[in-house]
Amino acid sequence: MHILTILGIAVALAMDAFAVAIATGVCLKQVSFRQTFRLSWHFGLFQAIMPIIGWTIGASVQEYVAAYAHWVAFILLALVGSNMLKEAIQLENDEDTTVCRKDSTRGMTMVMLSVATSIDALAVGLSMSLLQVSIVYPALIIGIVAGLFTIAGLHLGKRISGLTWLSTWAEIAGGLVLWLIGLNILWENGVFRTLF
Repeated sequence: MHILTILGIAVALAMDAFAVAIATGVCLKQVSFRQTFRLSWHFGLFQAIMPIIGWTIGASVQEYVAAYAHWVAFILLALVGSNMLKEAIQLENDEDTTVCRKDSTRGMTMVMLSVATSIDALAVGLSMSLLQVSIVYPALIIGIVAGLFTIAGLHLGKRISGLTWLSTWAEIAGGLVLWLIGLNILWENGVFRTLF
């Protein structure tokens, strides 16, 4: 898999973490080094682990879906992308998206957010397995990009407390990128040649 494709996937997957980090930064108003490290470490770690789990699951079912792997990859990426678009629209329609209850960079709240923002990476790992792509390098890139986007989101949220529309547009961009990557997989496997 080409490095630009991996980076595109990593950036798209990082949009959930970015949006949550912005909201967290808006709520916290003041962000310490410890809070930044905790949240970025956990988001990055979970984003790196989930594709490996998905890849492992995919490796066990690969022989059953090998002929349709590019379609399965497209469908998974399209579903994840569509879910991100749906969440962005719901976020846009929510009246109060910045309700602050407690520090989201601690305890079970942080773990739940880490899992929630990395579930999409599980499906991407499954797709990579079906396409017979090695997972270690992409998982590392996905984790690093998620960590960096979390840091940026936290500090951006701290600075722009009133601009929650930015997280909505980040989600929309992430969803569209996953759709484009899915369509590119179909293109590379010659699906569109039969149409023209």
